Amino acid sequence: MDSFSGLESFVRAADLLSFAAAGRQLGISASAVGKNVARLEAQLGLRLFHRTTRQVRLTAEGAMFHERCRRILDDLDDARTMMQDAAATPRGRLRVSLPTIGYRFLLPVLPDFKARYPEIELDLDFNDRLVDVIAENVDVAIRSGDLADSRLVARRLGPFDFVLVASPAYLARHGVPQVPADLARHACLRYKFVTGGRIEDWDLPGLPTQLPPGLLSNNMEAMLGAAVAGLGIAYMADFLARDALCRGELQRVLASHLVRQGQFSALWPSSRQLSPKVRAFVDFASERMFKQDHLPAQGTQAAA
Repeated sequence: MDSFSGLESFVRAADLLSFAAAGRQLGISASAVGKNVARLEAQLGLRLFHRTTRQVRLTAEGAMFHERCRRILDDLDDARTMMQDAAATPRGRLRVSLPTIGYRFLLPVLPDFKARYPEIELDLDFNDRLVDVIAENVDVAIRSGDLADSRLVARRLGPFDFVLVASPAYLARHGVPQVPADLARHACLRYKFVTGGRIEDWDLPGLPTQLPPGLLSNNMEAMLGAAVAGLGIAYMADFLARDALCRGELQRVLASHLVRQGQFSALWPSSRQLSPKVRAFVDFASERMFKQDHLPAQGTQAAA
């Protein structure tokens, strides 16, 4: 086929069951629609319409062809829209949901994002509950773990490591664990998930069956504060502990035994097009948000 004119004329006429109405939509005459359809029929070697002086209706072959052609033209329209959106300036309010500790990886790069996309107005929601992205009209959610909702699209942003940390004062009083089994003699600060109340597992080979309950909290910032205050050993994401480690307020323990790595992803409702503002945020987050920085080695402290 030399062009899409025959397909477009056929699909419009099939949608409306009228050459005249199809011509009005396409901005051409009814006779031009008829000629385009006749040319298409000649190329295919079959009849697509039954024609009378009063009406047109699809043949069985025409109905099957219409279904396929409609999808082709929809895909073409989507491609055009995507290219037009790509050229558009990202703007408008962008509602982003993040975990409570998300400010630690977002705020350091936020000035660069605002400088690059000054017309995007960020509406940030920091919480640890399971957000219904679609029902709550969230544009993008950043979460760790596996994608469970088939209505969402996910894009991996970057990995992070887990660390076990305690204050120098706590380790001076209770000793430094040398193997995971030693944790049976330590106060263990545990995180309790907001949704469901499950206690987070510590992923270490050789871990005791039961860890002594030092403290339970559903807020990771509180866990960090408890560890700095010398209340026990805590298990957390490396970016959460980074500043306290660099200041010498915390030390790493059992670093060589930690094998688990986490993964953050951006989630958004599945749709046929991705808006420029969402695409801009997701691309920026993937590029900048989870660059791996080296933490202080186990047992080292920052200089006073």
